[in-house]
Amino acid sequence: MRSLMLGIWSGQEMCTGGSLFGYDLGVSGGVTSMDDFLKEFLPKIYRRKQANLHETDYCKYDNQLLTLFTSSLFAGLVSTFGASYVTRNKGRRASILVGAVSFFLGGAINAGIQHLLMH
Repeated sequence: MRSLMLGIWSGQEMCTGGSLFGYDLGVSGGVTSMDDFLKEFLPKIYRRKQANLHETDYCKYDNQLLTLFTSSLFAGLVSTFGASYVTRNKGRRASILVGAVSFFLGGAINAGIQHLLMH
């Protein structure tokens, strides 16, 4: 009975993680195609999008910098390997502290950078 409950709980956790990943993917994809985001951070792509409204979206968003930005949002997948190393060797508390500090620094950078040149 215990192993059955553990299996059910594990399945629920995996489904929750998958749904959060899908949500994150949908939000980041939606934001990178919004006109306000493109005007502020990638004006060259915005101008190309407005000039070619009759073309497919594939041609409008063909940009290495935009691809790099979108790919960097999934860097958390790679960081899990580092987190497992820290947790195994230094303990759970150190792992949580490292994660909290990196989360705080990322939030501070996002809040502090208003006019990042990305063109």
